[in-house]
Amino acid sequence: MNSIRVRAKVWLEADGEPLIGDGRERLLRAIDQGGSLNAAAAALGISYRKAWSQLRQMEEHCPFPLVERSKGGKGGGSTQLTPKAHELIDRFARLKSGLNEMIDAKFADQEQK
Repeated sequence: MNSIRVRAKVWLEADGEPLIGDGRERLLRAIDQGGSLNAAAAALGISYRKAWSQLRQMEEHCPFPLVERSKGGKGGGSTQLTPKAHELIDRFARLKSGLNEMIDAKFADQEQK
């Protein structure tokens, strides 16, 4: 028998504006892995313009810097996540995981009644 699981969508807001959700979390992780916004966009299959727009929107609302950039040269530029950005995406991942565990337990509890 197929199991039924409940899933919820959660995101963080700053000053009432979306800061980070699943897609933006993936973008930040892709930047971290690829070392540049261009590599992140390619890895996610989105345009550079869309990736840049999402990052810009996050940076406008976040109370701390998310990335550190270095200008291109012979080897090209790079974009790295700040330590606080790493902490943010790790906390967000733990939040989602904990929320899903709580929802699954609540749904299973309702099934037993």
